[in-house]
Amino acid sequence: MSETEKLSLIGELSDAMGAPGFEDEVNSVIEKYIGDFSYQTDVLKNAYINLNEESENLVMLDAHSDEVGFIVRFIEDNGLISFLPLGGWVDSAVSAQAVYVRGNEGYHKGIVVTKPVHFMTDEERGKTPTIDEMRIDLGGYTKSELADLGIEVGNPIVPAVKFEFNASTGVMMGKAFDNRLGCAAVVETMKALGEIESSEGVVGAIAVQEEVGGRGAKITARKVNPKYAIMFEGSPSDDLYVPDYAIQCRMGGGSQIRHYDGSYISDESLIKLAKESAAELGIKLQHAVRKGSGTNAGIVHVENLGIPCLVIGIPSRYIHSHYSYASLQDFKDTVKLAVSIILKLKAKES
Repeated sequence: MSETEKLSLIGELSDAMGAPGFEDEVNSVIEKYIGDFSYQTDVLKNAYINLNEESENLVMLDAHSDEVGFIVRFIEDNGLISFLPLGGWVDSAVSAQAVYVRGNEGYHKGIVVTKPVHFMTDEERGKTPTIDEMRIDLGGYTKSELADLGIEVGNPIVPAVKFEFNASTGVMMGKAFDNRLGCAAVVETMKALGEIESSEGVVGAIAVQEEVGGRGAKITARKVNPKYAIMFEGSPSDDLYVPDYAIQCRMGGGSQIRHYDGSYISDESLIKLAKESAAELGIKLQHAVRKGSGTNAGIVHVENLGIPCLVIGIPSRYIHSHYSYASLQDFKDTVKLAVSIILKLKAKES
């Protein structure tokens, strides 16, 4: 893909509405960009690229299509919408932001509101409102008018953000970089392999509902049953919050290799291949040991009697909020790294 095509792919994926359980728009973008590869989905909305269940699948490329979002809890008579989080939000990142709420014919824009400062007590001014106390105002609709629009209990809600690219800095801005950058990396890696050699034995598996417990990956791992798995993630940048010696995920610092987190310990042989590939390609690597958190690797590595996994992260600032920043060069290097690792695995298995 050209740089313009890469940015178009990433931008459309970022802009797509895909709260956990409602990933259809993301799948439509993926299908649009995969070219001649086979494409199918399952009942949970997991998507599969180049899957042949009758042949051995050497490598599964994993990413998750869902983003942190919200769901309509109830609607007050005055039209204000109560909501619950889908995924890991902190209350302070939610208030006063714009969101889209799904209706019968697309999404409707509103804002997350709390009691205006003019009417707060001194005690209230010193506290961060909780999500339970917040509401969404779509701009004056009553409850019955919202019902006419198809806005009701159980509808998904996502941040209202449009993708942008700063050519001067090479930095992208958008929502859902966790993990639409990973989805784009799956597509780009599959296409790059097809151009260099062959994509035979390599399956793209875009899993749903990672942000609410990695539910989709339980199915993709069993269905693909690969010998190895590579997980692409939009990993949280820590470079603005820790001293230099402790930085493990700097935006612009190269792909992140995750050795450990709360859900899994990485496979040493795959880390070795990643190091060898990075050295040969002259690209930067960052190495992470995380106290907590987790990815789909935590689920996949213990499926089907064990699947060696490697997590490659694309550093992304401010994930699990409305806006994220990420370096286009980090994305490009991640794809190059994955292609090299896969070629080494194919040579090893031949």
